Amino acid sequence: MWEFIKVQIGSILGSAADFLITIACTELGLSWYLVSNLLGNCAGGCIQFSLSKRWIFRESKTGIPVQVFKYVLFFLGNLLLSGLGVYALTQFLHINYIVSKLICSVSLGLSYNYYMQKYFVFT
Repeated sequence: MWEFIKVQIGSILGSAADFLITIACTELGLSWYLVSNLLGNCAGGCIQFSLSKRWIFRESKTGIPVQVFKYVLFFLGNLLLSGLGVYALTQFLHINYIVSKLICSVSLGLSYNYYMQKYFVFT
């Protein structure tokens, strides 16, 4: 249970950077909301990997190069799911991109992200 809570804390911290970059890039007119979403996700993903490696899954049996490779694979799936979710909610349901991103982030954080990190990346 404590591990699940630590993953959620890591997700919240990564998401804070993610949202900050996404909103700043979009609202300052630097990029389209999906490009901003991608940039924010990448920043948040780097923070989350670092926290996961150093704080959450310290006892992992695999080496860092293997973990990085697996994290990139996991993260590509996360980018795809997040991008599709934000796009679908924003374009088809006309939900504000920030609310769409929040829905996707929480959904992925409680499901896909935890299980993929625990059972695939940091095994």
